[in-house]
Amino acid sequence: MRKIHTRLKRMHGLSTHKNWYYKFFHPEERIRPKTFKTEEAAHSWAKNNGIKEENYFLNPAKRNKKFQIVIKDGKNKNSTN
Repeated sequence: MRKIHTRLKRMHGLSTHKNWYYKFFHPEERIRPKTFKTEEAAHSWAKNNGIKEENYFLNPAKRNKKFQIVIKDGKNKNSTN
């Protein structure tokens, strides 16, 4: 692997003596949509989190084996307009 100069390491917030390239091969964990095995589990989770039933619908996911909550008119990446 190519060496990188210390000034560039400081600029990018990389450690100077450790595995600085770890940051590039292990990016931050992306946020994935929450899925549920049953419709009842999805509805109960929404109820516990204060989401009204008219504000969301279930979307089949994982080859129709799981369900995903999609919020109507929300500011979430799992929302629709």
